[in-house]
Amino acid sequence: MSASVVPTVVDYVGRGPGGSQLKRAFNSSASTPAVSSSRVSASVLGPPLTEESEGAGIDLTLAPAPEEDPELRLPGRASLVVMIATNVLLQFAFFVIVSSAAEYADFLGATSVFAGLVIGIPMAFSGMALVPLTRYDEGRYTRPLIVSFVSLILGNVLYALAYRTRFLYLILIGRMVTGISFTNFMYLKRYCSDPRLIGIRRRTTLASWLVLGQAFGFSVGPFIGGALYKIGFSNDVFNGFSSVGWVTAGFTLVFALWSMWAFEDVPKPVRAPRTTSVEASPSPADSEEELGFAQLTTQQWGVIASMCWASMTCFFILGSWEANIPVYTASASAFHYSPYAAGNFIALGGLATVPFLLANVRYAPRFQDRITLAVGTGIGFAGLLLMQLLLATDRVVFGSFYLCWVLVALGFNLGSTCTFSLLSKQFPGSWNRRTSMMIQYSNYAGRVTGAVLGGAGVQIGMRNYVAVQMVVVGIGALMHWWFWKGLKAKTG
Repeated sequence: MSASVVPTVVDYVGRGPGGSQLKRAFNSSASTPAVSSSRVSASVLGPPLTEESEGAGIDLTLAPAPEEDPELRLPGRASLVVMIATNVLLQFAFFVIVSSAAEYADFLGATSVFAGLVIGIPMAFSGMALVPLTRYDEGRYTRPLIVSFVSLILGNVLYALAYRTRFLYLILIGRMVTGISFTNFMYLKRYCSDPRLIGIRRRTTLASWLVLGQAFGFSVGPFIGGALYKIGFSNDVFNGFSSVGWVTAGFTLVFALWSMWAFEDVPKPVRAPRTTSVEASPSPADSEEELGFAQLTTQQWGVIASMCWASMTCFFILGSWEANIPVYTASASAFHYSPYAAGNFIALGGLATVPFLLANVRYAPRFQDRITLAVGTGIGFAGLLLMQLLLATDRVVFGSFYLCWVLVALGFNLGSTCTFSLLSKQFPGSWNRRTSMMIQYSNYAGRVTGAVLGGAGVQIGMRNYVAVQMVVVGIGALMHWWFWKGLKAKTG
């Protein structure tokens, strides 16, 4: 006589989209009283096993459905695309003016140093706006996205109107307003290391995607800016100087409308009621979450300082080269480049790094972040050393200068992939806001000072300009070596 088995709710756990919810609901029943458990067994699981059913060789043991590994967690694809694409847009908006900023400032009566300030000043205002914005973001991402899109559109419109009004400081004001949009760089880092959304073994990969967008920005941005300057569009509203502002503002408006439709934010946090039970004691996990600055060890402070310095160094050097190339190539006898040619030169260097950064997206999860940082810094330093030798021997030509730029761009872009991902792995999830802001303010410091140094590079002497960068890298290398053991973290 064959025994028939009636399928139950438990048999379908994990088979459908709601499987994980069913499984959690079923598991929670284990904590209910025994009477309730017996009733559930009688009503849902059917009658108890008999000798006849056992003899029939029927195995009624329920195998647990596999759970998602929290270390490999990822958010919805549409939301992830929105955040990565927003990074690309912001990088483009930052770099699109680089090729023509010096000429635009000169047309309105300013110097190349002022042009460097125009390039770098958005990061200073972004840093000032970041702390107030974090007080109203509710731990979510929709409000920062809206603020970013609105300020990016308004700032670029003001930048474009400076030509029509012949008002020099309007390009500076426009870039200041645009700087508020760059607060979203911190939220992008926070999103890609948010323990509610991203597993610990996904963070380096997503950081690599952000840096790939960065490479796209400083490649395509100067090229588009130089091309628009070359075309000219000879009228007072839309011309070679103002067109970059109008194009960026228009594209941002379209992208913002799509993003608000596609993006799915994290749920609003719900505050748990306070408990007064004297028997409750904090678990080790809770104690770790409540880690404060006062509890940090010397080694942990060293890791923070090392990663902040490394992040500052990467963006200090990248920012200085991006601001310096149009100025240096316009004055050097071996080049005499126009803004269009300088933009193409920057773009060609950026494009050369893309295949390597794509490979990094794939292979970076196999290596520790500290190794990636060391390799990237070494490649970038090789570019600086070669440039210093070329300047000393007066042998700077297109080929040698291009090789130096590729090494610098590749090395310090590669190094910047792992600073915030490594730091986020060293501290509990409750520190995600703190670590993101630490790295972002380091980026701001590097961007602003680097852009000013790059704009003044010809005036202070190119050898001095490169020497300053080599000293900054050397300090970081010493910190990296001293805290090497403390920089060990999970791969991925």
